[in-house]
Amino acid sequence: MTDPANIEMISVILPVYNGARYLERAVSSVLRQTYDNFELIIVDDASDDGTDEICRRLAGQDNRISVTTNIQNSGVLITRHRAVQRAKGEWIAFIDADDKWHPEKLDKQIVLRNRTGCDLVYTASSFADENGNDYDWIMHVPANVTYKRLLKQNIISNSSVLMRRSDYLCYAPSADLSRDIHEDYACWLQMLKAGLTACGIDEPLITYMISKGSKTGNKFRSASMNMNTYKYTGLGFFGRLYYEACYAANGILKHRHFVKGR
Repeated sequence: MTDPANIEMISVILPVYNGARYLERAVSSVLRQTYDNFELIIVDDASDDGTDEICRRLAGQDNRISVTTNIQNSGVLITRHRAVQRAKGEWIAFIDADDKWHPEKLDKQIVLRNRTGCDLVYTASSFADENGNDYDWIMHVPANVTYKRLLKQNIISNSSVLMRRSDYLCYAPSADLSRDIHEDYACWLQMLKAGLTACGIDEPLITYMISKGSKTGNKFRSASMNMNTYKYTGLGFFGRLYYEACYAANGILKHRHFVKGR
C-alpha cells in the first residue's frame, strides 16, 4: 500500500443507469484498492431497477462513497460531468458500473504518473461476458500512444484512465453531442491533439464487460458514432474514411477473440 502520509485524494467517478445486477461488484473493486485515499462519487441516472436503493445502502457502509440521483434520465456524459463537478480530487478515475478493477490499479497508475509526468494513464484490459465468464484474451497496450496511433483504434478503456479533473472539464465534449459520438474516445483524442501525453501499463488492471446491449454491440451505430467522433476532432472527409477503415480492421481482429469462445 502507498504510504498514507504521501498520497493525494483521487476522485473515482461511477455513473450508473439500471445497474443493479453489476453495481456492487464494481463498487467492491474500488473499495478494495490498495491506494485508499479516494472518494467514490456515484451518480444514478434515474434508474428504475432498484439501483438507487443499492447505492444508498453502499454509501451507508463506507463514508468514502457519496451518491446523488438525477431527477430524469440525462445520459452518461451529463451524468459524468455532474460527478466531476462535485469531485474534490485534482485527479479523477472513471469506472463503469459493469466493470471492475484489479486491487492495485490506482497504486500502479500513481507510481507511473509520478515517474513519467504523463497527463493520462491507462491500462491493459481483460474481458468478461454478461454472466461474468472471462474471455481468454487481453487487450495489451503500448507504453505510450500518440494522436495518430489512437485514431486507428481506441485502446484506452474508459474504466482504465487516471487523469486530471481540469483536463476532463477542458477536453470532454459538450452534452448535446453525447448521443452521437463516442464521448470518451473524443476526449482522449482532443487531449492528445492538444499535445498532452498518455502512458500505459500493460497489465490487465480492469475487467471490461462485453454486453450485447452496449453501444459496441451495434456495429453500424458504433461505426456512425466513430465517424462523428472523427469529425468532432477536426478530421476531413478523406481522413475520416481512412481512419474508419483502420478502426474497422482493428475492430474485426478484436471481435474474433469474443466469438472463438474462451
